[in-house]
Amino acid sequence: MVLIKELLNTLKKNKISFYTGVPDSILKDLSSHFDSLDKTKHIIAVNEGSAISIGIGYYLSTKKIACVYLQNSGLGNAINPLISIAHRKVYSIPLLLMIGWRGSYNKNDEPQHKVKGKITPQLLKLLNINYCVLRKKKDLVKLDKLIKTSYRSKTTVACLIEKNILKTQKKYKQITKEKIFALRKDFIFKLLKQISNNSKIISTTGYTSRELMQIRKEKKLFKGKDFYMVGGMGHSSMVSLGYSLNSKRQIICLDGDGSILMHLGSLRTFGYLGNSNLKHILLNNNSHESVGGQPTTAIGIDFKKLVKSLGYKNYFKISQAKKINFTIKRFLKSKGPSFLEVLISVGSLDYLSRLNDLIKIKQKFME
Repeated sequence: MVLIKELLNTLKKNKISFYTGVPDSILKDLSSHFDSLDKTKHIIAVNEGSAISIGIGYYLSTKKIACVYLQNSGLGNAINPLISIAHRKVYSIPLLLMIGWRGSYNKNDEPQHKVKGKITPQLLKLLNINYCVLRKKKDLVKLDKLIKTSYRSKTTVACLIEKNILKTQKKYKQITKEKIFALRKDFIFKLLKQISNNSKIISTTGYTSRELMQIRKEKKLFKGKDFYMVGGMGHSSMVSLGYSLNSKRQIICLDGDGSILMHLGSLRTFGYLGNSNLKHILLNNNSHESVGGQPTTAIGIDFKKLVKSLGYKNYFKISQAKKINFTIKRFLKSKGPSFLEVLISVGSLDYLSRLNDLIKIKQKFME
């Protein structure tokens, strides 16, 4: 166990006072501390590559190392700027990566995390990134030496942190909006009651897919079939598009605000190429809810103007629970590509089940 206060003291000692990254459940107490800082010291990025780039810009301006936090499943998103900008044989820009190590050797985890967890150390070696594993307080000495090496050699270094290692002595308040809208589970329940038998739902990672699966089972709502994307955050819209171009079925993408912001450019492809059978639902609670409740800032976007300018034929919005059924009916009948923004409150089903047999899920979806 390592106290977050002790970790922060090590960073402060090495003149690290700027943080950017994408929230992760392993690092949620750490990033909750960062949320109390202003934007000159902390920026939540839309994806890991953007976080690396922000850190690069910070170094160019201040000559100080930025701390970039992320989960190891997002390391792939960061490879481009790490290799083509920060690498010591390109611009030689030092960075500290604080990586939540899902699927590490010592921890049981979900299938998609086990695969990435196993290759994470090898991936860092291929990227020429020296790293340490933080498990005990004494490992902070290794981290201290790594940061000094980063400054001296102008290279990126990393610290891998396993689940339940970081502890805090203070409970940080999650930044979320007031609970004035319907909950995700209420919308999903009403959606499942209205879809047709031949509908296909492709749902984003996090609570959305888990609630969709659980509501189907508990309420015995079996119309249509689902593909639960337990990984690949930000890519559910393009999986939906790829499927829809080769099918006449109604295809519904069930997306989240953090996910949609991660690869916002995909909306243009969706709107430009989408057929009439393609529908896109945004469940917007302005929160990275499943990894700590950090804000996404999606609540300030005018999605109507955005998606209409990107080629979507129709835009619908739900901000009142009493209008859910009526709006879903209009949305499903519309000729796509259509977009439905649903403002929801933070909150999920209790005792959510995990998705395990992913091959079986795929096979059932494809039947």
